[in-house]
Amino acid sequence: MKSGGWLNSVKVVLGFIEVALGFKFLSVADQTYHWGILDREVYLAIWIVVFTLLGLYLLGKIRFKNDSPLEHLSVTRLALAITVFSFVVYMVPGMWGAPLKALSGYLPPIETQDFVVWNYDDSASRPERVNDRGGDASSDGPVSFGEKYNMRVPMGFSGYFTLEEGLAAAKAQGKPVFVDITGHGCVNCREMEQRVWTDPQVQQIMKDEYVMVFLYNDDKTKLNQEDWITTDDGKTLKEIGRVNSYIVRKRFNVNAQPNYALLDGEGALLVPVRGYNLSVDGFVDFLKSGLKAYKGE
Repeated sequence: MKSGGWLNSVKVVLGFIEVALGFKFLSVADQTYHWGILDREVYLAIWIVVFTLLGLYLLGKIRFKNDSPLEHLSVTRLALAITVFSFVVYMVPGMWGAPLKALSGYLPPIETQDFVVWNYDDSASRPERVNDRGGDASSDGPVSFGEKYNMRVPMGFSGYFTLEEGLAAAKAQGKPVFVDITGHGCVNCREMEQRVWTDPQVQQIMKDEYVMVFLYNDDKTKLNQEDWITTDDGKTLKEIGRVNSYIVRKRFNVNAQPNYALLDGEGALLVPVRGYNLSVDGFVDFLKSGLKAYKGE
């Protein structure tokens, strides 16, 4: 390899990685604006192709204009190629709905995927599926905020997208409220969902014992005029994310994602707000402490 050839190879490898990460940033915009361009399987297909091409480049099967001829395959290039192709193999099951927890923070949410194998599996072990926009799809009641703005509840849960709707449901059902302060582009939020919320005990408590509310702080959806709010300093907020961000700062005094708040039916905090922490046992204790406070124990 001629002088400088190795540096050109480094630039090409970084170029492939930059292309892949570029789609990550496009995916965040796609979710916050609800364009529907990069569903999870489309995103994965692009990454699989990009990293397959990178692996072929490392093996010398693809050459670009300024590349030197690859006479021998070094141990380093072989090791990198093995790593890249292993990563590709890991991603492939995701095309059929595998959770891919190691990439949970970098992929679009699984509810954007059209085909998930367990959706078509009638075995008793498959996860429970509910209306992905919250509530009962067969209800004849007024249109909910989530239905009005085509929002989706993550991870197959059921819930609401405003505190008002969540608190009303909590009073009717005699349950406390679980508030998920989150964002479409929040990597740590997706990690919490895939690594903590998938635990069977966590799922059971959240589904059976709480009314869930999801507040997306980065959603760019424009609100209808009747849903605008005016801040204390007279500023009118016209996007879902701006409204939620204002409510979260004012009501819970937090300005980060994820954060989780447990409320009684009147909207009072039951326990201190909990932030990002991947301890499943700690999250279970957090949920149980909220239930005890709600029951006055």
